[in-house]
Amino acid sequence: MQQVDVLIIGSGIAGLTYALKTASYFPDKHIAIFTKSSENESNTKYAQGGIATVLDYENDSFENHIMDTLIAGDGHCKPDVVEMVVKEAPERLQELIDWGTRFDKNTEGIYDFGLEGGHSKHRILHFKDITGLEIEQKLLNQVKKRNNIHIHPNHLAVDLIICPDRATCKGAYVLEIATGKVQAYQAKVTMLATGGIGQVYQFTTNPLIATGDGVAMAYRAGATVENMEFIQFHPTALHDNRFAPSFLISEAVRGFGAILRNKNGIPFMEYYDDRKDLAPRDVVSRAIHTEMKITETDHVYLDVTHTDAYELRKHFPVICKTLNNIGIDPAKTWIPVSPAAHYSCGGVAVNTHGETSIKHLLACGECSSTGLHGANRLASNSLLEALVFAHRSFKKTIDLLNDPDTNRIQYSFIHTHHDTDLHHQLRTIRKEVKKLMNNCVSIVRDKESLEHSLDRLRYLQRTVEILYKNNAITLPLMEVRNIITVALIITQQSLNQNKNRGAFYCVTLN
Repeated sequence: MQQVDVLIIGSGIAGLTYALKTASYFPDKHIAIFTKSSENESNTKYAQGGIATVLDYENDSFENHIMDTLIAGDGHCKPDVVEMVVKEAPERLQELIDWGTRFDKNTEGIYDFGLEGGHSKHRILHFKDITGLEIEQKLLNQVKKRNNIHIHPNHLAVDLIICPDRATCKGAYVLEIATGKVQAYQAKVTMLATGGIGQVYQFTTNPLIATGDGVAMAYRAGATVENMEFIQFHPTALHDNRFAPSFLISEAVRGFGAILRNKNGIPFMEYYDDRKDLAPRDVVSRAIHTEMKITETDHVYLDVTHTDAYELRKHFPVICKTLNNIGIDPAKTWIPVSPAAHYSCGGVAVNTHGETSIKHLLACGECSSTGLHGANRLASNSLLEALVFAHRSFKKTIDLLNDPDTNRIQYSFIHTHHDTDLHHQLRTIRKEVKKLMNNCVSIVRDKESLEHSLDRLRYLQRTVEILYKNNAITLPLMEVRNIITVALIITQQSLNQNKNRGAFYCVTLN
C-alpha cells in the first residue's frame, strides 16, 4: 500500500486546476495525479471553441448568460448552480490568465469574443481553434513548478477503495500499465476527473482514452450516477472515415457565419428553429439526423465559402490545415459533416462543492453531474464548469484534509488469473457495444431498441466480468469493462426517462 494525501484520477483542466490550488494551499501535502496515457492527453486538449464567460459588461450580462444556459438545458438545469457558475466565472478566468493562458484579442487589444450556438451574445474566450490545448499546456507548466504534485502517466485506476460500510472512499487500486502490477493507494481525499464517455459510441469526437472510467468506478462503488441519458452529439464532426476519433469542426465556425446545407444544397435549419444554424446542439443534431433520413445520405454540408478566406484561416488554422491535408479548401468547398457523440451532460452526482454521495470522494469536470448543463450543455460551458467546480472542490478539501481520520480498512486486491490472450475477444465485444449504442441509444431512440440493447449489454457484461475475474488486469480489459458499465447506465436511464427534453429524444415514451 502506498500513501498519498490527495489522489487525483485524470489530468485535464479539472484535475490539474484542483491539483494546483490544493498543492499551493498545502505545500506539505503529497498530491498524486494518475492518468492512463501521457500527462497531456485529455478531453481538454481537444476542446476547440473556448470558455463562455461574461467580461464585456457593456454588451452582455450575467442574466443573459444564465438565461442562455437555462434555455439550452431545456428545463432540467439547477438554476442556483447556473447562477453560481456564471457569476463566479470571471474570477476563475482571471486565475487561468494569471497562470499564463492566452486568449485572442482584436487589433485594439480587447478580447475577441466568439459566438456559438445557443448564445445570445458574443462571450466565448478562445485561442484560435486550439483553446483546450493552450489551457492544458499552461496548467501543466504550473503543475511542474510544484514539488508536491507528482504525475504518474500510464497508470489506470481500476477501482475505488471503499470502506466496508460503503460510505467512505479511502483511495484507489491503480494498474501500472507497463508492468501489469496493481497497487493500492490510500488517500484522505480522492478526486475523479476522468473526463468523458465518448468511446462508448461508434462515432465520437472524444479521444481514445474517453472510456468513462470515472463514472464506471463510481457506479461500481455505489455512488449516485444521474442524467446519463442526456448524451450530447456535436452536430458538425467531419464526415470522413480516415479520422478516428472524428475530427471536430468547431461550433465557432457556425458562429463565424457557416451555413448547414443538405445533399441538395438547400439551407435547412430555418425549417427547424428560428435561431437557424446557431440553435443549441440538440436541435441542430436532430435536424441533421432528419435531413439525412429525408435525403437518404449519411452526411450534410457546412458551407463557409461566402466568408472572408483570410479571416477564416486566421481564426481556424488547425481546422483549415486539417481540411487542406485531405483535399478540402473550406474557402471554396463545402465541408461534409455529421453528428458524433461529444459530451455527457450527466455523470457522478455532486453537490456545489464537488462532493459525491460517498464521503471523501469528489468528482469534477465531464465525469460529474453538477446541474449546470441540464438536458443539453450550452456550448463552451464545460471548461467553465471544470474551473468553477475545481475551485469549490479545493475549498471543500481544506475541510476534508483537516478532518481526523478514524476509518481503518484492510487493503487487498486478490485477483487470480490465467495468462489468456484476450485481444481478439475484447476487440470484438468493444466493437459490438459501440455499434449497438450508435444504432439504438443515439440521437433518436425508441423503447423497443432500448430494451433490446439492455438485454444484449447485460449478456456482454456477464461475459466480461467472467473474463475480468479469470484473467490478468490489462488496459484493454478494463476499458471494455468500463465501456459496458457506462453503456448499461445510459440505456437503463434512457428507459427510465419519460419526457423528451434536450439531448434525449425517444419516439416511444412510456
